[in-house]
Amino acid sequence: MSEEKKPQQPAPDGYKKPEQKPQARRRHHGMVTFGKVYINCSFNNTIVTITDEKGNVIAWSTSGSNGFRGTKKGTPFAAQITSSKAAARAAEYGVKQAMVFVTGPGNGRETAIRAIASSGIRVLSIKDTTPIPHNGCRPPKPRRV
Repeated sequence: MSEEKKPQQPAPDGYKKPEQKPQARRRHHGMVTFGKVYINCSFNNTIVTITDEKGNVIAWSTSGSNGFRGTKKGTPFAAQITSSKAAARAAEYGVKQAMVFVTGPGNGRETAIRAIASSGIRVLSIKDTTPIPHNGCRPPKPRRV
């Protein structure tokens, strides 16, 4: 017995088939030997982004995406795991040398840099890009208790 296809019935009035969004294509970066590492270290989280020379993101990682929750995201250990995972992803694209830019007052600043250096990426320079106010906003008035 051969299976016959049933003719499709017309859809009821007002019903449209949901259109599927096209899948975003992943960029193929090829081999990138030099990169820039941006470490954003706040008190609550650590974000590591690795880009090529033009600024196109190659790899990134955060403490939250690596399974740390709550106050554990701001620890030096979380920063170490985060930066080593990002460096491992960047090494797949061939990153061998990098300049490091650190921003923020968090606990895991030095630990993140050490983890990148120990993962096989040669750190050429370290620059602190934390914004410093030069008598910026007016401070709040003192509390009355």
